[in-house]
Amino acid sequence: MYASCGQYQSAVKVFEVMPNRDLVTWNSVINGFALNGKPSEALALYQKMDLDGLKPDGFTMVSLFSACSKLGALALGRRAHVYMVKVGLDKNLHSVNALLDFYAKCGCTKDAKRVFNEMVERNVVSWTSLIVGLAVNGYGSEALKYFKQMEAEKWLPSEITFVGVLYACSHCGMVDEGFRYFDKIKQYYGIVPQIEHHGCMVDLLARAGKVKQAHDYIQQMPMQPNSVIWRTLLGACTKFGHVELAEVARAKLLHLEPKHSGDYVLMSNLYASERRWSDAHKARKSMLEEGVAKIRGHSLVELGNQVHEFHTGDRTHPQSEEIYAKLVEVTKRLRLEGHVAHTGHVYADIEEEEKENALVHHSEKIAVALMLVCSPPGTPIRVFNNLRICGDCHVVIKLMSKVYGREITVRDCSRFHHFRDGSCSCGDYW
Repeated sequence: MYASCGQYQSAVKVFEVMPNRDLVTWNSVINGFALNGKPSEALALYQKMDLDGLKPDGFTMVSLFSACSKLGALALGRRAHVYMVKVGLDKNLHSVNALLDFYAKCGCTKDAKRVFNEMVERNVVSWTSLIVGLAVNGYGSEALKYFKQMEAEKWLPSEITFVGVLYACSHCGMVDEGFRYFDKIKQYYGIVPQIEHHGCMVDLLARAGKVKQAHDYIQQMPMQPNSVIWRTLLGACTKFGHVELAEVARAKLLHLEPKHSGDYVLMSNLYASERRWSDAHKARKSMLEEGVAKIRGHSLVELGNQVHEFHTGDRTHPQSEEIYAKLVEVTKRLRLEGHVAHTGHVYADIEEEEKENALVHHSEKIAVALMLVCSPPGTPIRVFNNLRICGDCHVVIKLMSKVYGREITVRDCSRFHHFRDGSCSCGDYW
């Protein structure tokens, strides 16, 4: 109960004083941590359980794969997959669905498809996990292909399945297809579209640059739009330079969720991009006055059996000297390729040289540099970001994949970017 409610310290206290702990006890605490934003603690408990000689069951594997996917702990997840096959849990539908979801959330779509194709039994969750997984990895057309196959085999899609379908259309710029699928939800399947589906439609229009149409859609929704929908519009206004509509969205967000730091940052960035430095300063100042803390960006990368975490400008890593030397080398090599830093993504009234230095030290670049230093040539690199990747990092990592011959996968807060040979799976539509 404590673990499921997120009361971690209370859960651990009860757990530690128990004279006897069986598999159900371990599963309860591990699952509670995995579901409530404590994946590191879930993995630590699993490893302790393993040392105590208890063998995991299907419930353990579901929690374990959930924790691994949130941390990007691919190596540990692969070992769990081997164990699962060894003890026969690969016939457990819930465990295999969790495995499929794990591979998709780690950006390993080939592995996810292989697991799906080898399943002796499937359910709607299996289809949905694959469709959503392909969509967030930027393979929208393939996600829709599997949805059509699902329909052909007479499976009834769920509300979540259609979220994946609409997400695929949104992130691939398929506006007309998105509206056709949206109409199908109610007319063909009799499902009443929920706010998540309407949110996908707003995102579909906003990403395509149809910001005014997105605002019109919001005004015609059959339910009150939530903060996520208004924030989607605000993000699009920032990207496409719609100041007036941004201020409308911001006013709504101040009423719905006044303490969200990202909204202050988006407005500040929009004003800065328009060179309205006074308004940008006011937005930042009001954030401080309201006591709103900016979410600190970080990047995770797995090396061996350890997950390394970096923040922007981070120099706490034992190999920082080598990492920053590698970043200097990267900058020189990319300049030879014709790269010029996208300083327009630094929304501050400072000199160009200062902007370039700020961009070089973004956390995802530091994480990639560590892997270039410590892993053999040709080894794939996987980076997990808690915030959206910036435009300059996107361009730089594309070039790094070409210059250094690496496949680089970056998962940010909304999707995956698979960089290979100088191009990205998103097709620069993100």
